[in-house]
Amino acid sequence: MADNPLDDSRLTLAGLFIETCGGLTAQLSVVHTEHGLAGTDFDVMIRLARSPECRLRMSDLAAQTDLSTSGITRIVDRLERRGLIRRDPEPGDRRGCVAALTHQGHQALAADLPPLLDTIQRCLIDPLTPNQLQRVTDALRILRDALRPGAATRTP
Repeated sequence: MADNPLDDSRLTLAGLFIETCGGLTAQLSVVHTEHGLAGTDFDVMIRLARSPECRLRMSDLAAQTDLSTSGITRIVDRLERRGLIRRDPEPGDRRGCVAALTHQGHQALAADLPPLLDTIQRCLIDPLTPNQLQRVTDALRILRDALRPGAATRTP
């Protein structure tokens, strides 16, 4: 039975990772939906909130979120219509612009964060011992860096 390619431990590892990510995404999505945000909206807004002066060049925001420039433009357009983000001209670049989190955007994040952090605590932290949590965190950083070279320097 050991020669059966369907029993390969690599399939099990990948499956467990995908199931875990899917389960966490579903749990976080419930919180975001209750606060009127999509997961991509939150991702864009938290990256802005954690950046210097709560602003990023659109191209940097696209790179950090792994979205195309047209994809990030659509999300920023939607968030801008809701008053959560604004676009400002980029100093020294007539064609460029930066996305900036508005006061209303900060308020939306502030409302979303407590239940979001509670969900993260319940789903990712509570089931693990402190030692396990540190090992998982370290392993995830290694895997993230292998899968997304340069992500550590882009992620606030």
